[in-house]
Amino acid sequence: MSFELKEEERLESCRPSWDAYFMAICDLVATRSTCLRRQVGAILVKDKRILSTGYNGAPSGLKHCLDIGCLREQLNIPSGVRHELCRALHAEQNCLIQAAYHGVSVAGSVLYCTNLPCVICTKMLINAGIRKIYYREGYPDELSKDMLCEAGIELVRLNS
Repeated sequence: MSFELKEEERLESCRPSWDAYFMAICDLVATRSTCLRRQVGAILVKDKRILSTGYNGAPSGLKHCLDIGCLREQLNIPSGVRHELCRALHAEQNCLIQAAYHGVSVAGSVLYCTNLPCVICTKMLINAGIRKIYYREGYPDELSKDMLCEAGIELVRLNS
């Protein structure tokens, strides 16, 4: 009996927490990104089940920045501004779109993302009913943080 308990404790100590597990999946999803500047992965989770995934890249059927270059780099646009001057959808947007496309409700779910969402994604996430956001990297967008706070959406920064 004591051997079984020790073995169970050993296995538990080797397993990642749920948050670490979902962030590791975000990292894997980000490897599909076609952005030349920043690879971002996002997943929506409810009741420890993945509802949808998304990474940043051009809309389906269009050429990717990997193929034709980065418009934002060509125009010397800094990170965090003029989001509309980009071919790509953000990972969070693709995550929401994939859920909608497949008829999956995301209301009440949690977002795990390699980056803090920008203000455009933040507005979408608020209206989609996301209740909490876990992220690793910051993003230079104070309005995003302010709106998430005002909406009562909890932000949790996870360390690498």
